Amino acid sequence: MSTPRPLHILVFGAHPDDPDFSAGGVAALYSQQGHRVKFVSLTNGDAGHHEIGGVELARRRYAEAQAVARVLGLTEYQVLDNHDGELEPTLENRRKVIRIIREFEPDLILGPRPNDYHPDHRYTSILVQDAAYMVTVPNIVSLTNHLTRNPVIAYVSDRFRHPYPFSPDVAVDVGPVIEKKLDALHCHTSQVYEWLPYNAGYQGSIPVDEAARRKWLAERYTARFESVANQHRAVLARWYGATRADTIRYAEAFEICEYGSQPSEEELRRLFPFFPAAS
Repeated sequence: MSTPRPLHILVFGAHPDDPDFSAGGVAALYSQQGHRVKFVSLTNGDAGHHEIGGVELARRRYAEAQAVARVLGLTEYQVLDNHDGELEPTLENRRKVIRIIREFEPDLILGPRPNDYHPDHRYTSILVQDAAYMVTVPNIVSLTNHLTRNPVIAYVSDRFRHPYPFSPDVAVDVGPVIEKKLDALHCHTSQVYEWLPYNAGYQGSIPVDEAARRKWLAERYTARFESVANQHRAVLARWYGATRADTIRYAEAFEICEYGSQPSEEELRRLFPFFPAAS
């Protein structure tokens, strides 16, 4: 009997750390089960700092992303060399996204919704949406073999409410790997301990000692992951049952995008192989 092909999970973000925040937990779960997970940042992150920038910051953030790949067991963490803050939904960038999708042959693509405060986040979503279906058309990016099936695409969770709020179809318990997700975020020193605190005005609260920083990180960010579980408890109950769902503390949630293939419940259980068997 042949061994089933591992799932191929492709996660798009605008910056080197976006996939980690939104899907670092499921990435760790997939990797533990032997599936292949690839993160892609569509920009090099070279604007996300208050003291350094350009090539120095881009190379630093690339190194941070590769450290994350080791922590989460990723197949690859690819960083495109587009400038941070300048991503546009151009034909050139659409072709890049189409090639990435075709070459990895994903079963499932995760990425942001087009409703977001940051233009890079919005345009990452648009580029993924614009690549959907086109990945199956042979005469588009014709030197790269086309896919015979449009992958399933799902949005990662967010808190934006206009023009419509995030409405998940799937929610996953990431409690068993929450420390690994936090370890991945800990790799992004330039962001979680420098730029984001500076930008939000709380840089004075960051410890200097590394162990103290890691503790501070957990205290700051676990509430965010708890809020996903609390907001989407009914979705957790659908997949885990009400009794188990009530015990879940940390979650990541995903909304199926209309532009990808539309999965049945059976297909969703195959794509998210973390749930107890259906009763």
